[in-house]
Amino acid sequence: MEARHLRYALALADHQHFGRAAASLGIAQPPLSAQIAAVEREVGERLFDRTSRGVFPTAAGAAFLARARRALDEMTAARVEAGRAARGETGLLRMGFIGSALLDPLPGVLGRFRKNRPDVRLDLREMSSPQAAAALVAGDLDVAVGRGNPRGAGAENLVTVPIGADHLVAVVGTAHPFAGHAEIRLEQLAAEHLIMSAPEQEPAVAAHLRTLFGPDATVLDAATTSRDVHTIIGLAACGVGVGVGPARMRLVTRKDISFCDIAPRFRLPDLQMSFRAAESSPVLAAFLDVVRANCSEVGSRLDDVLARHPAATHEVS
Repeated sequence: MEARHLRYALALADHQHFGRAAASLGIAQPPLSAQIAAVEREVGERLFDRTSRGVFPTAAGAAFLARARRALDEMTAARVEAGRAARGETGLLRMGFIGSALLDPLPGVLGRFRKNRPDVRLDLREMSSPQAAAALVAGDLDVAVGRGNPRGAGAENLVTVPIGADHLVAVVGTAHPFAGHAEIRLEQLAAEHLIMSAPEQEPAVAAHLRTLFGPDATVLDAATTSRDVHTIIGLAACGVGVGVGPARMRLVTRKDISFCDIAPRFRLPDLQMSFRAAESSPVLAAFLDVVRANCSEVGSRLDDVLARHPAATHEVS
């Protein structure tokens, strides 16, 4: 039994006349009569009473028609849902990210994506950069936002594009001697108790800091560590020490803190967005379109990286 047979039966029930039903379907009456008879034989029950007043469903016919209407509705819904899924309007996007990305650019990106794709479910997980990269390679994430290039087995199968540059700044409470200073020297910082991201959270930053401090790197061993930039800022506000972190921390507005540049300026590893090169998810493609719209410099970089990556077989519009 095909979908057209269900439509024939429903049209006959609606018009209660073979001729009018056939006309509404755009077919001749004899083929319609033959098809209805064939349906009745397949079902094994008489579905319509043919009377001089018209054609009316039997009890068996009424039960059959109720199911037929639901079946056709489901088929229509299936076609609609398939189209929405193919356009990335439904589905799931799994993202791992470091906390500082929530300062910028993720608020604009996620807000716009949620507005454009309200029926896409977001699975968002704060993770260290190495954890996010490993989960992405393993297929547990669709996109990762971390600091520095992903490393380790499988990283060669990822597309990675910079989405934000940053440099190191210091944050102190308003009672600290550094408060109000536009800039402090590295040797001044080395004499303070530091508050910083845990090395396992951002190992690339920790390694660069050791190089930067050189002989004074022992100050890092005594530092108070945190996985979240808001905690670094909060502890600095409490007078625990001098917080060090990305310049995007300046987006946090509080009356009890003050930010200082560090001289010489130390550029942090870029904030990077990564995804599997061979991934063909329409939801991911839709997300990348939003990243393009919010981060204008990313679009050309993304096109260039995809063009050069041998495993990038899908098209990102």
